Amino acid sequence: MSSTIRRARRSTAITVSLAVGGALVPAATAAAAGTDPDAARTGSSAVSVPIRQGLYQSAYSERNDALWMTSSVGMPPATVTDSRLLRVDPDTLKVEKSYAAPVTDAATGAVESVYGIAVDDEHNTVWTTNTRDHSVAVYSQRTGKRLASLPGVNHAREIVVDERRDTVWASAFGDGTLVAFDSGTFKEKERVTVPGAGPTGLALNERTGTVYAADYHGARIIEVSPGAESPRLIPAGQGSLSVALSANGRTAYTADQTSGTVTVVDLRKGAVTRSVATGGGTKSVAVDRRSGHVLAVNRTSATVTIVDPYKGAVVKSVATGANPNHVHVAEGHAYVADKSGSGPAGEDLLTRVRLRR
Repeated sequence: MSSTIRRARRSTAITVSLAVGGALVPAATAAAAGTDPDAARTGSSAVSVPIRQGLYQSAYSERNDALWMTSSVGMPPATVTDSRLLRVDPDTLKVEKSYAAPVTDAATGAVESVYGIAVDDEHNTVWTTNTRDHSVAVYSQRTGKRLASLPGVNHAREIVVDERRDTVWASAFGDGTLVAFDSGTFKEKERVTVPGAGPTGLALNERTGTVYAADYHGARIIEVSPGAESPRLIPAGQGSLSVALSANGRTAYTADQTSGTVTVVDLRKGAVTRSVATGGGTKSVAVDRRSGHVLAVNRTSATVTIVDPYKGAVVKSVATGANPNHVHVAEGHAYVADKSGSGPAGEDLLTRVRLRR
């Protein structure tokens, strides 16, 4: 599907959804804060919709024009008995398909709950991290069927797909390891461990195949390059949970939960160039490659903040539901999953922020 057709579909669907006034509602303070120059006409630059409880992350499939999301209900030590892989229409924000995670313990009803997520459009699959089960899983985008469950990823946190090299990387927060799998055969290809590290979010340089991991324990980025004898360790922000790259791959941005900042890192020099305050509990970060802006969700501030990294300044902040957990940028929009429980039946919200027209 061409980008022109996708944009046309999205524009039409948004207009219809706002007209009927059912599923989509303006995000709480977006229009009131005057963040959208057309707020008087459109009502808001952001809309939110209740999805279901336990939202964690999202990833966009260009091949299927679908937003995939993970949901797991329950915090440790409670047993998770309700976990879903969701297919959401990015235009209407309606859940199209809901696939239940498989049961792992018949006695308790525990399931292989899904948390982190990435899409492999080359193989038409979705990869998830199953944190409590110390594994990752592969699902078919076409049927929702689980194709494989791959153990040995200690406290699997996040996952990223390198389609050019048929490789999928997962972060093992529990033992400071990055694990690579073959995206076609599902076999393990590589394992890199940094003693004392706590790798969380991942980012990939698609051109070079280099993978970057935010190290929550070490206030640094772990860089693993193809053919390198050992990983390179680069300074970053305090309590880094997420990492994203600029379009040219020369700059990294980390979401720093401890300091409530986005840290800008020059990867060539291996040095921090600036830090931008975004809000309390900065948890996830993504890049709008067309504008170069960085988006960060701030858990305790309940906002998504748009940062101009070149000026080191905040462009604007948009309200989300309480406890935003993850931001993903696709097709001119940012999709923010929260853990607010503020839907009419206690659902968490998905907030879509328009980045450009």
